[in-house]
Amino acid sequence: MAKAVEAELLKPGGIVTTTLDTGQQWDWPNGWAPLQWIAVEGLTGYGQNRLAETIACRWMVNVSRVYRLTGKLVEKYDVIATNQSGGGGEYPTQDGFGWTNGVMEKLMALYPADADLQSADLCPAAPGG
Repeated sequence: MAKAVEAELLKPGGIVTTTLDTGQQWDWPNGWAPLQWIAVEGLTGYGQNRLAETIACRWMVNVSRVYRLTGKLVEKYDVIATNQSGGGGEYPTQDGFGWTNGVMEKLMALYPADADLQSADLCPAAPGG
């Protein structure tokens, strides 16, 4: 499973929800905070600590970058073009979503060395490269 996550879902800003580009909010190129959290927790539970940290770091860099540009946290993020919130779906992207706040707070506590990085290039490399 970890190899599939790394090969198919891991992107510059975290993990993408699906590999399908349908224009809907739950698909490519969007990533959602709860998905990042579930991935980090699950991978850590199976000893895939480096991949978990890579995902966490890339997500924190992405969320922080969008926050610096817009002054707000949002419900979903584009994990491909990491300078914008996510899009698609039947309503505009929502501001100030609690799960984004909570996941960021938890990831920042778990990975304090990665919390202030300005570029995903500075994040730990994924195990496969």
